[in-house]
Amino acid sequence: MQKQAAPQLEALEQLARNYTLSLLESTSQHFGRDLPEVEIRFDLRGQAAGQAIVPRKGPPVIRYNRQLLRENGEAFIARTVPHETAHIAAHFLHGRGIRPHGAEWRALMVLYGADPSRCHSYDTSRSTARRLRRFRYRCACREHQLTSIRHNRVRKGMRYLCRECGEALRWSE
Repeated sequence: MQKQAAPQLEALEQLARNYTLSLLESTSQHFGRDLPEVEIRFDLRGQAAGQAIVPRKGPPVIRYNRQLLRENGEAFIARTVPHETAHIAAHFLHGRGIRPHGAEWRALMVLYGADPSRCHSYDTSRSTARRLRRFRYRCACREHQLTSIRHNRVRKGMRYLCRECGEALRWSE
C-alpha cells in the first residue's frame, strides 16, 4: 500500500506544478507581460491549503499543503492551484498595493475559470499543525494569553501593551 501512495502523491504534485506553470504562462500571453519564474514547494502544513509569497528580493514562492493535496487530489488542483497562482499574477500585473482577494485577483480567477472565493472547505483534521503553548499574562483590565513565541520575546526584553488600557502585559506564572 505504501509503495502505491508515494507514486500517486508524486503524480499529484507534478499535476499541481504543471498546472501552476501553465496558468502563469497563459496569464503572460493574455496580458502580453512576462511573469517571473515561481518557486513551487509542497511544504506547507496546518490548515492552509496554499500560500503565495512575493519577497522584495528573490523569486516568488507558492507553497502547497502536501497533506491536503493527497486527501483532495483533483479538487485541490482545480481550486487551490488557480487561487495561489492568481495571487502571484495579480501582484506582478497590478503591484503591491492591491487587496489580497480584491477585484484584480477575482478577475484572474474568472480568467482561469475557477471559483473566486477566499476559503477552502477541505477537512483539515489530519493536517499537521504546530501547536503553541500559551502563557497567562495580565494588565490592569484583564488576562491575556500569549503564545510561546511572544512569551519568549518578552523574556528577551520585548514589551506588549494591552489594546484596551495601554498597560504593559506582565507574566502571571
